[in-house]
Amino acid sequence: MNLSDIRELYRYHDWATGLMLSAVQALPAEALTRELGGSFKSIRDVVAHVVGAEWVWLERWRGQVPTAVPEWFAGGDVPELCARLADVVAQRNGYLVALDEAALARTLSFRYISGRPGEHPLADVLFHVANHGTYHRGQLASMLRQVGGAPPSTDFTVFKAAGL
Repeated sequence: MNLSDIRELYRYHDWATGLMLSAVQALPAEALTRELGGSFKSIRDVVAHVVGAEWVWLERWRGQVPTAVPEWFAGGDVPELCARLADVVAQRNGYLVALDEAALARTLSFRYISGRPGEHPLADVLFHVANHGTYHRGQLASMLRQVGGAPPSTDFTVFKAAGL
């Protein structure tokens, strides 16, 4: 995967996540915190996980060593979490613009929140974060249906057909 591919992947990722979060924010407040079962008990908890993970990985890419998710992770409501994500996306876009092709091959050494060390090529970690988002958009689509919502189509081909 080259830098152009990575940048397109993140344009798609941000577009798809934005659509999904718009559908989530259209739900009544009760639906956001309703316990639905699964690996995350509510829509709000999935959104918090996604936003927290995107923040943690951005921090790692920038050479930081987060040892915990931020305070807003546990207490934020969906609108606050979406605002936090918008900030992360803006910072991440700045990071991606500043990358050069050679940076993709460099090894990123980091620590997981658990303290366990990790090490992967930056390109692989960039791909991982976007793929992680795809997985959780699928969870949100299922949860939206459970509470009577309608998930948007976030297919890559829809993104491409829109000329984005």
